[in-house]
Amino acid sequence: MGDVVPFNPLDKINLAASIEQALSLSEPKLLKSLEKFNGAGVYSLYYMGDFPAYEPLARTNRGAMSAPIYVGKADAKGKRKGGFLEDAMSGTTLWKRLCDHAASIESAGNLDIDDFMCRFLVVDDLWISLGESLLISKHAPVWNALVDGFGNHNPGKGRLSGVRPRWDTLHPGRAWAAQLPDNPMTAEQISAEVLQYLIERYPVTHEPVMNTVSFAVTTV
Repeated sequence: MGDVVPFNPLDKINLAASIEQALSLSEPKLLKSLEKFNGAGVYSLYYMGDFPAYEPLARTNRGAMSAPIYVGKADAKGKRKGGFLEDAMSGTTLWKRLCDHAASIESAGNLDIDDFMCRFLVVDDLWISLGESLLISKHAPVWNALVDGFGNHNPGKGRLSGVRPRWDTLHPGRAWAAQLPDNPMTAEQISAEVLQYLIERYPVTHEPVMNTVSFAVTTV
């Protein structure tokens, strides 16, 4: 007789899955017009525009919004004072983080903020990192897994270092990133990698996706 493993609702995987499920059931909202709200937690961004490299992902989201282009978290401000929900509701860190992302997208010359939706979930800060880890592991969003740099902040004058992130190479427009040395990869090379990555994750079921990519890159 095989051993039966009892279900443990407090196992970290099950706790994380409950956060992911609650987020997936929340109402999608336009990223550009979020009303101010309190709380820290996790979020996911969805793209439905016509940027050629993102076509497999955008096509999926036009049918059912289930393919995030990016997921992340916003921790509660300051040190944790206890394990109660009130801690997660103090401050507006989650709303501010989403507003920062909207500003980054609006700065890009080849993206349209109208093409982005989001889901967010206020979570007690004890479980925020756990929820984010599961979201990244399950969905492997392209802006988390392949196109680095979207979540970066302006490090400030005199602290710029390294090369321009892939995100800013593919979507130029943020002034601080334009001051960095060129990325070894070109926008065209990154775009080709992105398209292949998304074709494998979201394969065509009815209509073929073109394998050629052509787009205009706006320089700063």
